[in-house]
Amino acid sequence: MKKINILKESYEFNRIISEVRPYKYKDYIIYIERIKQDTYKFGFSVGKKLGNAVKRNKIRRQLKAIVDKKDYQNGFNCIIIVGRGILLRNFQEMEMNLLKALDSLNIYKEEIDEE
Repeated sequence: MKKINILKESYEFNRIISEVRPYKYKDYIIYIERIKQDTYKFGFSVGKKLGNAVKRNKIRRQLKAIVDKKDYQNGFNCIIIVGRGILLRNFQEMEMNLLKALDSLNIYKEEIDEE
């Protein structure tokens, strides 16, 4: 995942979380804000209750790898907050659940079939 596509600033997290209604799916709470820019950004939040810094960073790296597998439309900011149940999942279950949640948000690029 490119650095240009990552939300890092706490004021951006606070603004999006306070203004946008969340979408909940299994172990994830997803906030998506539509914007009029030609970029998209993802932010990840893994709470301290999930483990030490090594575990939290591993989960964050796995989420970035999952998100990086798809192409997205421009014009949104997305924050993904991870719940405690993620510790019970393996990588394949995490991937399946997150991609299903993102699919329902309609942010993937439309694939054009050439015949």
